[in-house]
Amino acid sequence: MAFQGFDVEAQPERRADLEAFGVMRVPATIVGDRIVHGWNPQALAELVGVRYRAPKKLTPVQLAERMDLVLAATQRAIRQVPREHLGMKYPGRDRTVHQLGFHVFRVAASYADTREMGSLDGAWFEENAPAAMADGDAVARYGETVRARLRAFFARPGWCDGEVSTYYGPQSAPEFMERTTWHSAQHLRQIYWFLDEIGVAKNAPLTDADLEGLPFPTEVWS
Repeated sequence: MAFQGFDVEAQPERRADLEAFGVMRVPATIVGDRIVHGWNPQALAELVGVRYRAPKKLTPVQLAERMDLVLAATQRAIRQVPREHLGMKYPGRDRTVHQLGFHVFRVAASYADTREMGSLDGAWFEENAPAAMADGDAVARYGETVRARLRAFFARPGWCDGEVSTYYGPQSAPEFMERTTWHSAQHLRQIYWFLDEIGVAKNAPLTDADLEGLPFPTEVWS
């Protein structure tokens, strides 16, 4: 299916297309005078007029297990980025690999924050590592606090029941957990890209089998 894709970081003027619909954050898909905000496969299929058959879903427990795998792997990966390379950016993107490592953990923490605070605040995804978190090891230590917090949260009764409020609309808690897990994992894939670029052999990287069942974008930088 033919389409035009725009990266609002590289082309900030394209945000005007979203603002016309009252949408301030990506991702969003526009067809004519209709828009779907966020990752919603069923709504996207209806938007473009195709049938959608949902794949078998991972259970919340399986998602929690994959989330912890992703965070542990991110700790290993960000520790491998030499200090002199922490400022690297992918062409056309504004986030450094240093900030990308922090972002993985901040995204993961947003699940618990959303459940505890009542809604997902998109501004959380714009946060950067504080100045004191100056190297990969410091980011990884922050990641350990996130892992510990989530393990405790996932042990609570009903941790993935009901519905959540997000900046792109209401979503069931299991769908939101799935989104949060693959969002973190997608950024881990991008950190792996940086390690490949600088010629660093990845330490126990996750495989496709480890991440099976997560609905990734086709491209690492999608």
